[in-house]
Amino acid sequence: MNIILFGPPGAGKGTQAKYLVQKIGGFQVSTGDMLREEIQKNSEIGKKIINDMNDGKFVSDEIVNNLIENVIHDPEKKGKLIFDGYPRSISQAKNLDLLLKNSNQKIDFIFFLNVNKETIIKRIEKRKSEENRSDDDLDTIVKRFDTYMETTKPVLNFYSKNPNFNELDGSLEIDQITNKIDAFLGV
Repeated sequence: MNIILFGPPGAGKGTQAKYLVQKIGGFQVSTGDMLREEIQKNSEIGKKIINDMNDGKFVSDEIVNNLIENVIHDPEKKGKLIFDGYPRSISQAKNLDLLLKNSNQKIDFIFFLNVNKETIIKRIEKRKSEENRSDDDLDTIVKRFDTYMETTKPVLNFYSKNPNFNELDGSLEIDQITNKIDAFLGV
């Protein structure tokens, strides 16, 4: 079962993805984690990523799509992908559809965790104190939220026509969101 979790930074995608990995035995495909790994390697790609993230921009589709392609073609992960934070643009959504089609896969469920800016700010401030993530600066988060909402609206429209699309209130408690996802999945 392949699943997409999307929503603004701090919406709880990672938390729900980690739960689903345990619940259904899937593999979390976190573009954020993949990008942070490149940054830690201090590679040329990592340097470009950190500059974009610090400016509140999204990393280029080309970089993200290449990282995703490697995961989709991994035979061990086929049909067990839980996308956390991807796709974020129409280009990425179309790329994902093409990659999945070419590997005889599909998306079984799409969950949009819809959360307002005020809730995101509270969550990010809490996460910053607990996880000390470099991308959790308040000004950066506000920019990333605004950019996300602007660039993701077309993706939301793209997927909302899909019968397996589900919009959830991302401001609910973690367990409440988990229970709603479980109900859709029938687990």
